[in-house]
Amino acid sequence: MNSERSLIAAAVLLGLGLGLIFGYCHGTIGFSASYPVSWRALLVSINTTGRPLIAGLASTLVGVLLLLVALIQAIVNQVHWPGESSKTAVPAK
Repeated sequence: MNSERSLIAAAVLLGLGLGLIFGYCHGTIGFSASYPVSWRALLVSINTTGRPLIAGLASTLVGVLLLLVALIQAIVNQVHWPGESSKTAVPAK
C-alpha cells in the first residue's frame, strides 16, 4: 500500500475544491474591536453559488476522504505484522 499517491491526490483535490469555493465566492469579512473583550467579533460571510459550489464541494469531500485513506495507509505501513521479516528485499540485477 502506497500512501504517498493518496496524499498527493488528496492535496490536489483539497486545493482544487477550496480554490473553487473561495475563488468564486461573493462575501465579506469584518472584525469589530470594542472595549469589552466579550463584544469583539469576527464575521465571515462566504456565498458561492452554481457549478463552482458543486464541483468545489465534491472535490473537497473526496480530498478529505483520500486524506483519511492516506492516514490509514501510513499507519498500516508502520505496523510490523507477525511472520514478516524486517529486512527489505534487494532487487536482483
